[in-house]
Amino acid sequence: MTFSSSRWFGSCGLFLLLLFMDLSIRSTHAQSSVRKASDQTWKNIAPFFTVPKAWAQENDSYRSPLYFENGTPVQTAEQWKKRREEILQRWHKMMGPWPALLTNPKVEILESTQRDSLEQFRVRFRWTPNAFTTGYLLIPDAPGPRPAVVSVFYEPETGIGMGKPNRDFALQLALKGFVTLSIGTTESTNNKTWAIHYPSIENTQVEPLSMLAYAAANAWYVLADRVEVDETRIGIVGHSYGGKWAMFASCLFEKYACAAWSDPGIVFDSSRSSVNYWEPWYLGYHSPPWRKRGIITPDNPARGLYPQLVQKGHDLHEIHALMAPRPFLVSGGSEDPPKRWAALNHTIAVNKLLGHSHRVGMTNRPNHSPTPESNAVIYDFFEHFLSHPSPR
Repeated sequence: MTFSSSRWFGSCGLFLLLLFMDLSIRSTHAQSSVRKASDQTWKNIAPFFTVPKAWAQENDSYRSPLYFENGTPVQTAEQWKKRREEILQRWHKMMGPWPALLTNPKVEILESTQRDSLEQFRVRFRWTPNAFTTGYLLIPDAPGPRPAVVSVFYEPETGIGMGKPNRDFALQLALKGFVTLSIGTTESTNNKTWAIHYPSIENTQVEPLSMLAYAAANAWYVLADRVEVDETRIGIVGHSYGGKWAMFASCLFEKYACAAWSDPGIVFDSSRSSVNYWEPWYLGYHSPPWRKRGIITPDNPARGLYPQLVQKGHDLHEIHALMAPRPFLVSGGSEDPPKRWAALNHTIAVNKLLGHSHRVGMTNRPNHSPTPESNAVIYDFFEHFLSHPSPR
């Protein structure tokens, strides 16, 4: 039996057509599933992205970020770009400019472990010009490129489930299909200096909290360099110390697509001992010996940049505004009660100017520690805003 080339090409063409139709149907079904999942996660988190009526008109006398330093109001999206840059440069000038970002990471794999459907790598990479860090990279057994999240804390083990409960953000998100990277300041936690001092603790040239943000920016490049990761869909999360870290990193580094901050204390509040931005390892650096740890008193005053920021009327709502229109969630506890909406309303106003809504959310719980319920909202937040390329 002979088989003509025309019949062969016709059969081949039919096969390719059927294959294309099958792939298209599969793709449509996959996209539909993602949309349905996204719709459900949005239903779960939507109530937390609406300002309670009691706080809808409150701004607590914070100076609006929608004014240039010379007093000119910001009235267009184009003007906001210039104002955003003005805020960013002002804070970098006050805190100290970053070194050049480390955009071509060299990651050393120290150990690999299979954890259920995940492959866990203990990795080492340079996160400042003069220091390396060790963390954990968790990769789901699923096709990519996938969304990803950086988890930050005192040390990286807690993020992968080897510490206090309800702080294992890296592990739980990896189990949900995210590539995650858990990092922490192990060395400075152990020696109780708590942060990153560059170039040295005796001569710190960048406020330590800003330097933590810089290190997290370099961690973003570690994830973005992975073939399993979609670099347009990388978020960051942290609790308490890690919440401050995640907040400054996401606000100061625009490549983070979204962020969740768990009870960091999102504004200055000298009445709360855990909202302690005045400490020398955050925004109050001064040469050792350091002030006695604790609330500011006449006998134990704040030193360094922090009192200058307060005196000049600066507060962290200016930093929040740098997120717009990128979404963020405050997972509030004892340090971030509902009254913090007064500060968040300023970022909501910036988003409104830019034509966006429902980009600022907050949950509230009575205690500082995360709970399964508060974490469920964090996970739904990331699933909604990172599981598909275009945020709501």
